[in-house]
Amino acid sequence: MKTLKSILLGLTLLVVGSAAKAIPYSDGDNLTKTFAINTYVDAMTRGKLQGLNDVVDQNAKFSLLSGKKIITFTRDEIFQSLKLNKNVEQDCTTSTTIIQSNSDITVVKVDMQYERFVRSNYVTIANTGKGWKITNVYSVFK
Repeated sequence: MKTLKSILLGLTLLVVGSAAKAIPYSDGDNLTKTFAINTYVDAMTRGKLQGLNDVVDQNAKFSLLSGKKIITFTRDEIFQSLKLNKNVEQDCTTSTTIIQSNSDITVVKVDMQYERFVRSNYVTIANTGKGWKITNVYSVFK
């Protein structure tokens, strides 16, 4: 049953992500929370980078817990890594859960379930006045 829920959630994210990408935007009016998280999920799981530049803040910080050490990456370092894996689909099931949300900030947990481990990304999205932008991503592996 849990697998079925994960599959349905993944398909829902795919449909919503595709619909969000179909909407052209020229300013922050369409940079919604949903668009930001769907664009992030598409980049991380499908290598689809379209729109990612618009939803990631220039000062965004990416952190990864490796054992007991925290490794931090800049926006540019993450983008370089993602470009190397452009259009590469990850062999995982993805689910999202809103941890906290208000009119200024939202924290979304994005779980990427692989065969032998789970990568949990805690994505912070802030209302910048120019749309919702990703400001922080903290990744943990289990």
